[in-house]
Formats: sequence, structure tokens, C-alpha cells
Amino acid sequence: MEHLALEFVMEVRLRFTRVQTIPTMPTGAGRGAVYVDGGEFEGPRLRGRAVPNSGGDYSLFRPDGVLAFDARYLLEVDDGTLIMLYNRGYLWGRQPETMQRLRGWAFAGGPPVDHAEYYLRAFPTFEVAAGRHDWLMRHVFVGVGERRPDGNVIRYYALL
Repeated sequence: MEHLALEFVMEVRLRFTRVQTIPTMPTGAGRGAVYVDGGEFEGPRLRGRAVPNSGGDYSLFRPDGVLAFDARYLLEVDDGTLIMLYNRGYLWGRQPETMQRLRGWAFAGGPPVDHAEYYLRAFPTFEVAAGRHDWLMRHVFVGVGERRPDGNVIRYYALL
């Protein structure tokens, strides 16, 4: 049990340019919504595209500076199979000003922020029809992500 292993599954590249926010709620948190405009995914066992307008990410901007994301959207494998990806996780800056700089980069054309300056990790689950890709519903996955000016790139790994 002490010898855990991870296996690379796929890299998902999402683009989202439409953003809406509820800046500050009575709890001190804010809510943001970004909608999937498109994207691609590729890995050793599957490849395809993110289905445009099939969902988005409804992140909670916590008062402690952590963004807790909560995303649902569809992926379509090249063979036509649809996969529902339900993705939760966290994004936070390693320095106090990092999150503000990330928002400036993502939404205001500011300078890029190096991946080493923030933590973006995901713990997804998948829903798919019985058949060729239903192995996605029998594993635990982790994702390591990188913010881009127009979206995210997340590499997913299965815990074996």
C-alpha cells in the first residue's frame, strides 16, 4: 500500500472567454462563472474535443485567497462517445499577490504568471456509457493544471 503509482491519462486544454462574477457575497466570498467555448484532449487511450457550450466552471473565490473550482462539461471522444467530466479542485497563489496577478493575466491582458507561482490541482470524476471508455468510472484521478490567458490546461493521472 505504500507504493502508489500514477499513470498519465490525458491532457485537457479548455478555452473559456465568457466570464460572469458575483464579486462579494455576505459571506465574504465571491462567485465566478466561465463557460466552455471549446478545447481538445489527448492521451494514450483517448482523444477528442471539449463540447462547446456544454458547461462551465462555477468557482468560489474564498476570503482566504483560495479559488475552489466546481466544473462540469462534456468531452467527445473521436469515436463519438460522450464523457461528462465533473471537476473540483483548488487554485491558490504561493505569494499574497499571485491571485490578483493571475486574474489580471486571465481577464485583463496582464503579464503571464509562471506556473511555479501557484497551485492548481483537480480531483475529477467521469460519467460515460458502458463500453470502451467506462474504465474512467473505476479509477481515482488527480489533475495538475496550468492557467493560460484564455483557459486552462490540466494533465490527468489515474491512481493505480
